[in-house]
Amino acid sequence: MRVAVLGASGRVGRAVVEQALQRGHEVVALVRRPGAYAQPEQGRVEVREADVTQPAAFPDLGDVGVIVSALGISKGDGPGTLVAGAKVLSGVGVRTLSLGALGSGTSAGAGGGMYQGIMRLFVGKELAEKAEADAIALANGATVFHAPDLRVGGVTQTRRNIPLARYPKPVMPPWASRATVAALMLDEAEKPTAGAEILVPVRA
Repeated sequence: MRVAVLGASGRVGRAVVEQALQRGHEVVALVRRPGAYAQPEQGRVEVREADVTQPAAFPDLGDVGVIVSALGISKGDGPGTLVAGAKVLSGVGVRTLSLGALGSGTSAGAGGGMYQGIMRLFVGKELAEKAEADAIALANGATVFHAPDLRVGGVTQTRRNIPLARYPKPVMPPWASRATVAALMLDEAEKPTAGAEILVPVRA
């Protein structure tokens, strides 16, 4: 499978790239600054310049089978990056899996009261933009992953994706490693179980 990864230079995006290569897929890394992109230690990827705030110059992706968007808001980015990304990908015409955040939009409160309080404190004003971007993605058939708090760690073998409607509200604030979330996005890319739906990636 040929996989395009938007936000390939970010922490989740890089994990997606590395794991996709390990699984034998061809990878197209979509980044704003191709010259600054560091190739993975094992394997090579095709690099294309892709700035979601410049939709007219966004590269053609007709040669890929799926897009995994790990787009985030980087330091120095102004508001609107996530919405711009959702709009650009909605017009590409390729199956898209998009990384979102548990506690935003329709999953507000799903992580429990303590978790939601942490989200308001540390994510705050970005929650509204995340919700808007998710709505655009879902309306255009994307699968959106509402990941909990992301941490360092390996891929858990007990990982699974749970539809938001069936996600049991946890007592303690939920978390997962970035590597596990990347693996779950690729699991869904390889064997689709959902259409325009929100999935919650869990480590156990």
